[in-house]
Amino acid sequence: MLTPDTKRQAVMLLQSNRLVEARTLLEQYCRKDRNDIESWIYLVQINARLGQPDRVETCCREIIRIQPKSHDAHYHMGCALMFQGKRQEAARTFDRARELKPAHAPTHLQSGHVSTSPTEALQHYQRAVELEPAFAEAHGALGAALVSCSRVAEAIGSFRQALRLNSKLHRLHSDLLFTLNYGADQDASAVFSEHRRWGELHSLPAVTSLGNSPDPDRRLRVGYVSPDLREHSVAYFFEPLLVNHAADSIETFCYAEVAQPDTVTQRLQPLSEHWLTTCGMSDIALSERIRADRIDILVDLAGHSSNNRLLTFSTRAAPVQVTYLGYPNTTGLKAVDYRLTDGWADPPGQTEKFHTEKLVRLPQGFLCYRPPADSPPVASLPATTRGHIAFGSFNNLQKMTPEVVALWAELLHAVPDSRLVLKNYSLGDPALRARQFQLFAECGIPADRLDLRGRNDTLAEHLASYGDIDVALDSFPYNGTTTTCEAMFMGVPVVTLAGDRHAARVSASLLTQVGLSNLIAETPNAYLRIATELAADLEILAQLRAELRQRMTASPLFDGKRFARDVEHAYRDMWRDWCKLQRKEMQSTRTP
Repeated sequence: MLTPDTKRQAVMLLQSNRLVEARTLLEQYCRKDRNDIESWIYLVQINARLGQPDRVETCCREIIRIQPKSHDAHYHMGCALMFQGKRQEAARTFDRARELKPAHAPTHLQSGHVSTSPTEALQHYQRAVELEPAFAEAHGALGAALVSCSRVAEAIGSFRQALRLNSKLHRLHSDLLFTLNYGADQDASAVFSEHRRWGELHSLPAVTSLGNSPDPDRRLRVGYVSPDLREHSVAYFFEPLLVNHAADSIETFCYAEVAQPDTVTQRLQPLSEHWLTTCGMSDIALSERIRADRIDILVDLAGHSSNNRLLTFSTRAAPVQVTYLGYPNTTGLKAVDYRLTDGWADPPGQTEKFHTEKLVRLPQGFLCYRPPADSPPVASLPATTRGHIAFGSFNNLQKMTPEVVALWAELLHAVPDSRLVLKNYSLGDPALRARQFQLFAECGIPADRLDLRGRNDTLAEHLASYGDIDVALDSFPYNGTTTTCEAMFMGVPVVTLAGDRHAARVSASLLTQVGLSNLIAETPNAYLRIATELAADLEILAQLRAELRQRMTASPLFDGKRFARDVEHAYRDMWRDWCKLQRKEMQSTRTP
């Protein structure tokens, strides 16, 4: 029989962290008395701790039925809806929560998380900071919104303020590191120091013994850790490696931090011999699982990008640890041994000093591209029918720094009647479009020479948009990667400005692979010269348009089998070096 003692017993179980038992009793109690709001509140706490947002939502709805003006119920229900991916419903729920408690900073923070535009999110985060100046997470979210609005210098300031308030926020520290890559005024040595500081502040205790067999020639167990095994740029470059791994020498494991799998996830999963979804696992638990799987070489595909698992790598979860692909800089972790790159993105002797890892340069390029299967055909050169040259860039807005805008404006002045097409997610925001028009107006470029576009509904529509530009302009100091490949695959040559670090040299690597090193500029003046000369020669542009896709498909950039062999040779060399070290250590322990 259920009595008030039953409820007290449930609360005692909750306090003892016996959550499932406590929930069972409380649910029985609520079936007896559906209006007992206290029990529903306990159930919200339990289900949140158990990571079950659908049950949190149900309990919150019951509380709202009993007490319609409960701010806390609306707030927690909004969070539960957000975790379930129901962003529009979450936004409406947070709207109601703000009506009930306008000065609640966390509600403004969560409202920003589900906002549909960067400007709207920015306003919510600014309000959260105003209400609670010591709210570190709000300063961090404000920094992220400022990045989306291409206000990089302000974003860096917000991230630094968040870390002054709470230096333990390793994910916000990663956000700062990522943002430093965008700043043209950021010294490479200072950026490296900040990465190394991340490693010093946030590393977890290392595992003392791994027990992998030091056989240099056996089949290797290789694990890939990534949040981007889904519809994401990383997947375009990872899939050719995964599908072409030699099964007789490599056993593949994928550790996927993917909360919402999609069609790309479904395509990748059967390509890996072992697949584990890691969402909800702590870094220590993931490290233990990787050790239990006896991974020999563990590969990070995220670096300091969102939802990374670098703390797992900091524990030395595998004998050999590598970073690759998803981030254009060092991890800053001593526990990560190698970084895969090439001699164009990291010329020998130029960038080693900016990495805690040893650079391993693949001989024919560090990237291999897989275009979408539904890519549209290459369109004819638009300048031949429109009577003017259209330059274009589909890179993220945060890559379009004031220095980039100034150089592109100079190019538009140099090529009369030319137009500039810019397209990215952020430009779907009217306020950000207006700001971009203003930035170019300050450089003497009127709005009628700009075509600013937001994102397309489908990837095929996005690729078809390259049919509207004649020459693609790469951003700097943070180059495009996917956008450079997309442009070339759609027949559009890309002009790039190569810099002094990896992020500023990725397009140089890509262009070299397809035999277009003549489009790589070493100075801003050379960038202008190359772009203006291309714009003046429609015959050359038409020829490139007609042959560029074929040049790409015949280049190392599309040779997945060759690329996989190069990576596997690199892995084998790393593994043999580790085995040699183990044998030396064993011999030294046996020496009297």
